[in-house]
Amino acid sequence: MQDNACVAKKKPLIVLTGPTAVGKTALSVKLAKALDAEIISADSMQVYKGMDIGSAKIRKEEMDGIRHHLIDILDPKEEFNVVLFQKLAKEAIADITGRGKIPILAGGTGFYIQAVLYDIDFTQTQEDTSYREALELLASQKGAQYLHDMLRKVDPASAEAIHANNVKRVIRALEFYKQTKQKISDHNQEQKENESAYDSCYFVLTDDREKMYERIDRRVDLMLEDGLVEEVRRLQSEGCSRELVSMQGLGYKEILAWLDGEHDLERAVYLIKRDTRHFAKRQLTWFKREKDVIWVDRREFKDENAVLQFMIDTWRNKRK
Repeated sequence: MQDNACVAKKKPLIVLTGPTAVGKTALSVKLAKALDAEIISADSMQVYKGMDIGSAKIRKEEMDGIRHHLIDILDPKEEFNVVLFQKLAKEAIADITGRGKIPILAGGTGFYIQAVLYDIDFTQTQEDTSYREALELLASQKGAQYLHDMLRKVDPASAEAIHANNVKRVIRALEFYKQTKQKISDHNQEQKENESAYDSCYFVLTDDREKMYERIDRRVDLMLEDGLVEEVRRLQSEGCSRELVSMQGLGYKEILAWLDGEHDLERAVYLIKRDTRHFAKRQLTWFKREKDVIWVDRREFKDENAVLQFMIDTWRNKRK
């Protein structure tokens, strides 16, 4: 009886995720309208103001009256990370459920979702920043790849999961290992074994891989038509350089490299498409390792309404 009482006290939470360009945004709005819910963006780029095109940020008219959280809340020069995301998402969940609505965590950043769903503890490291500062200096002197090679020696799993260009996450993993003598990948795996902190349904939307790759290519072409180059030029003129966390996003770093004369625009577009396809593949690999996932394969449904109805029925049956 006690276990049931504990379960009953958990706040409701729907997770809707999947690889990039699979159609999460439109489906999340339809689901929110059907269930009187609000959406929390689980996207590491859409938090930034003025970064609309390259992040494929939802437009006001696409929201269809549904309130969205964690979009346009930071300046591109501010740092955003999983710890801050977890804090803000938990606050949003408390706010939404406090008003009697259901929160939908929607987006493709798997580690962010995991951090909220399993309430991962990030408090083990100490406040001493001297090692972090030494690593930052090393990165500036010897480059990002040098630090990534250091990480691969002590924590190959983290090196596999973290891109070499994501210097801040590489430093965080090295710092964690130095301070705790534990691999951050092992720590995160242990935390992942926690039960969900919420009464949740964890939907992962997927589709035929070639279809997704075609949609990625079309999306990149549309971004260029909509003014991606002009958006990146404006951000650069406002002082946004490639060292910023915000400028590490797909679409931004490649165009910045072109603006800096490292390659031509054709090469930049090729790299955006190629790296976005690789990113989608990594996302799928991530979600396949997750537990309690409800896979929603578009190929198994006749249309979007059938997909939506399956999700609604699954959620309502769980809550009975």
